[in-house]
Amino acid sequence: MMSSPLPVIRLKPKSSPRGVLRGFPWVYDNELVTDRRTKALEPGSIAVLEDANRRALALVTVNPASRIMARVLDRDPGATVDRDWLRARLTRALALRTRLYDTPHYRLVHAEADDLPGIVIDRFGDTCVIQPNAAWAERLLSDLAEVLAEVTGCAHILKNASGRARGLEGLDDASGVLIGSAPDAPVPVPMNGATYMADLTGGQKTGLFYDQRPNHAFAAGLAQGARVLDVFAHVGGFGLAALANGAISALAVDGSEPALTLAQGGAAAMGAQDRFSTRKGDAFDVLGTLGDDGEKFDLVICDPPAFAPSKKALEAGLRAYERVARLATPLVAPGGYLGLCSCSHAVDLTAFRAACLRGIGRAGGHAQLIHTGFAGPDHPMHPMLAESGYLKALFFRL
Repeated sequence: MMSSPLPVIRLKPKSSPRGVLRGFPWVYDNELVTDRRTKALEPGSIAVLEDANRRALALVTVNPASRIMARVLDRDPGATVDRDWLRARLTRALALRTRLYDTPHYRLVHAEADDLPGIVIDRFGDTCVIQPNAAWAERLLSDLAEVLAEVTGCAHILKNASGRARGLEGLDDASGVLIGSAPDAPVPVPMNGATYMADLTGGQKTGLFYDQRPNHAFAAGLAQGARVLDVFAHVGGFGLAALANGAISALAVDGSEPALTLAQGGAAAMGAQDRFSTRKGDAFDVLGTLGDDGEKFDLVICDPPAFAPSKKALEAGLRAYERVARLATPLVAPGGYLGLCSCSHAVDLTAFRAACLRGIGRAGGHAQLIHTGFAGPDHPMHPMLAESGYLKALFFRL
């Protein structure tokens, strides 16, 4: 057999290959022999991973500057990562989404769970937004964009370089247009009967959070005739879905004026602007003020940003989730509903649920847990990677 022309990286003698063989997609720097040759590899290089006995295990991409030093690209060490390889994976990802949805609005690629490690792609009709959050994706970005346009038929491909993950990989924050052009106005996105306005160039992440789609739908099912409070509302995710499904009013609270402007645009596009109002401010402050004023709502939803983006922030994050629950509980009318969400990778479901219940209890609330929600199926979970199942949504009847 001819030897591979690719560089080789090797597990340390005490590092078991079982994780990789069972499907775990990452290899950490402390598991690898990091000699001068390995450290000299360019970030994003493709290499063959071997065990300590020089048995080839997988094809990986290497970033010596990252704690996650190797990401598995292919279980076949002899595979070639080229345009055909990208095409096969994008085609497979697209097949799942077109089976799931009859609309061209979804997360098309969810990183490791779609066997494209570090790559996130969201689709907005004729436009796709790529977040290349790993060095190998940045190196192959031109090919990736061209194959993506070919597979999806989309005329416009944008790059979004925001987010914490790129910094951890040593990548820049320069976004831009890869193919076609950027939209000159927010893009209307229909979901759950509502219309959301997505800013694909200046908004958060790729412009819209598709992951909450099923949780928006569950909350909307509770909204008939309800007064709704949507806290950390971004572009109106829960509030607009509630209005589209029979809520009599919705108040959206967020610290971002541009996000609330987009939410107002969505309400106007739905013809629901008369039932929709916004309040800009720190969410904790607004929750406290509403409580002091004796305000009551039939449905309260709090969907904050990640309070615990890493394990170091876990305890502080759990205290923040508890505080949200404590401040939100008094705002729920008797017999009403409270939805609490977490998108923190470091907070598992058990810890999040416990923090929410502590907050509800400390506010004097008595709760029934009626539903536990997760990200939609266009955000598949990698079975070996807990981080890919980051989103939790708990719905209580108080």
